[in-house]
Amino acid sequence: MKNKSNLLLLAALVGGLLFSFLFWEERLALNLLIYSTFLLTVTYLNPDVIKSTKFKIYGLAHLLAAILVVINNTDLSIATYYISLLVFIGISHNQQIRTIFAALLASILQIITTPFNAINNLSKISIGNFNLKPIFRLIKYVFIPVIAVIFFTCLYAAANDLFAHYVETVLTSIFKFFEGILQFFFKDLDIERFVHFCFGLVLTSGLFLAFLNKSIENAELKANEQLTRIRRGSAQKTLWYLVIETFAGSLLTRKMALKTEYIIGVIMFIALNVLLLLLNTIDITTLWFGYKPAGNFSGALHEGTNSLIFSIIMAMAVILYFFRENLNFYRKSKTLKVLAFTWMIQNVILIVSVLIRDGYYIEFYGLTHKRIGVLVFALLCIIGLATVYIKVAKQKTLFYLFKINGSIWFMLLLAFSIINWDVAIAKYNLSQSEKISLDADYLLSLSDKTLPVLDKNRAKLHYTPAKVYNEREIPKPQTAGFYNDQLDERIGYFKERYEKESWLSWNMQDWNAARYFGINSN
Repeated sequence: MKNKSNLLLLAALVGGLLFSFLFWEERLALNLLIYSTFLLTVTYLNPDVIKSTKFKIYGLAHLLAAILVVINNTDLSIATYYISLLVFIGISHNQQIRTIFAALLASILQIITTPFNAINNLSKISIGNFNLKPIFRLIKYVFIPVIAVIFFTCLYAAANDLFAHYVETVLTSIFKFFEGILQFFFKDLDIERFVHFCFGLVLTSGLFLAFLNKSIENAELKANEQLTRIRRGSAQKTLWYLVIETFAGSLLTRKMALKTEYIIGVIMFIALNVLLLLLNTIDITTLWFGYKPAGNFSGALHEGTNSLIFSIIMAMAVILYFFRENLNFYRKSKTLKVLAFTWMIQNVILIVSVLIRDGYYIEFYGLTHKRIGVLVFALLCIIGLATVYIKVAKQKTLFYLFKINGSIWFMLLLAFSIINWDVAIAKYNLSQSEKISLDADYLLSLSDKTLPVLDKNRAKLHYTPAKVYNEREIPKPQTAGFYNDQLDERIGYFKERYEKESWLSWNMQDWNAARYFGINSN
């Protein structure tokens, strides 16, 4: 046990040094892959971590996310990297966790509690007959009071300007005192670099040192995927329930009978089905066939799509409410289920309308991140409705929905990170420049990865509306020279940045762009 604690703390120290070396004044790219390789290796060698199939799957998923950062280096790939890292760490130290969300929460909690975990591991270190446990026992007693003092000092400083001035003066003096000591012993020490190292040390420690409290894992173990009938009155009242009961009185204790809830559900779903049938009929007759844009085409599509996506999410929430508990086991619930399934099918038709709207938007205006986002949300809504159908048909719990949807979302996140969306958008819009209203300003706002594509299509960098309809909004065009000057400025900034970067910031997209423009890096 002592040797294990020593090795983990040594690995955390090495990780802090590696973090400072890899990320100091560097862009996130190849350095993330190197750091992840170190994290995966140390975690794999940790004897307390079970090398299960789940551990290997999420480890490989994180490694894939790190490789995608090097290949694509998009904001989405970097976000996927961090999410996959947290999921991997959460699963590694809590392998009975079954949902992505619980793994994320466990990992975040482990990082937040790094000081406690570090103290617990440091207290196990011994050198001969000497050990550090008495020292860290004292630190453990002082730590929480110090946190409380800092918290209330911040509150009082926010409330009183004079007090804030005194606090700032004291803290500045303390900082200068320690800075002077460090500069005395280490004349060439860079304080900012030292703080960066400390941050890396704390972060790496948070990823390596497991949080001993397994409350999240234990709480999730109690959750079931299959619904069971609960006898009313058998559930234990919580403190929150008692507080509400004090103010609500009999309104809270008068629970709705299953028959009453069933009748309300039937009436509601009949009304909602009729309402949605009317909307779908209008969409099918006016949108699906022979649609001609007019007026504020862009605004109408944008607002309508957002409203429909929100309505689909609320539809799933309504279904989950009625089929949350004992109504699933009511002997007459077949009618209610048929109505709910019918509403789900109608919501799928509504999603098709959303896709058609977005398709028209893309046809006339081209691709953007938001329009791609609408397609992704529509896909997630279809998946959500499918899992809600399984939940109702197979009498599953809300925990089942979180488990299945979380896993699907995680896989989709990795899949979408494979695509370099900025380059895809630029290539598509420029290839369709004779058919769409090309937004050159938007194309020039995309990342540096698109610069070679834009440079090859300089002549197209102006608004070229080809489809002209009565009363349709057409963007005001600019001259080709205006956009060429902007592009040259972007290319100049890219050259200046790339020449300053080291090999730690290497990524394939920047390398391809630099090779296209004939730039050499350090």
